[in-house]
Amino acid sequence: MPYYLHKKYSIRRFGFHGISHQYVAERAADILKRPLNKLKLITCHLGNGCSITAIKYGNSIDTSMGFTPLEGLIMGTRCGDIDPSIVTYLMASEGLTINQINVLLTGQSGLYGISGISNDMRLILEEYSKGNKRAELAIKMFCYRVKKYIGFYLAVLNSADAIIFTAGIGEKSALIREECLKDMSNLGIEIDKELNKKVTEGIISSKKSKIKVIVIPTNEEYNIAKQVLNLTKKN
Repeated sequence: MPYYLHKKYSIRRFGFHGISHQYVAERAADILKRPLNKLKLITCHLGNGCSITAIKYGNSIDTSMGFTPLEGLIMGTRCGDIDPSIVTYLMASEGLTINQINVLLTGQSGLYGISGISNDMRLILEEYSKGNKRAELAIKMFCYRVKKYIGFYLAVLNSADAIIFTAGIGEKSALIREECLKDMSNLGIEIDKELNKKVTEGIISSKKSKIKVIVIPTNEEYNIAKQVLNLTKKN
């Protein structure tokens, strides 16, 4: 994109879910008994909206959402990363307006668009257990994209101390967590399958895993309240 457009419209990577990523990063430091400013973390907020953040010594280095929440992972109804030329191709081929394209990419894509079932991963997992092929495809595509970003951020951070799963899907689906980290032992990541099934908060990686894997329920309300309190104290 031409630089002048960036300056004119303040186009930049904003990222989203910052309160959640901050909370689980701080909680991970407590669990690991190490200061946050000494840790390299990859935090995976997986819910109806999804984002992954690379955190180096307490600072966000990169995050999967960009100028809007549409970029990055496959989400409930959002498409995530696609070739930008798909937009102009569909506009020309289907005669779609900008507003119709926006509805298509934000409200009719993602898990809902792939599975044809729902934007709710719980219902998709239920159909998957019954042998529904489109449910299976949606799960595979979702987990592949998460895995891809984890690998990307491992390169950005030059490895990590821990990978954290949070939000509705990340906290509650052992199968999704396992699939997202499948066949990554050469990168130092190995889940303990039994811990993965039963732990609701804590470490779920095996003892020989070089990178810890942690499940942490997010608490955005707590972090918002804490930040408001800090602001009122300053004022």
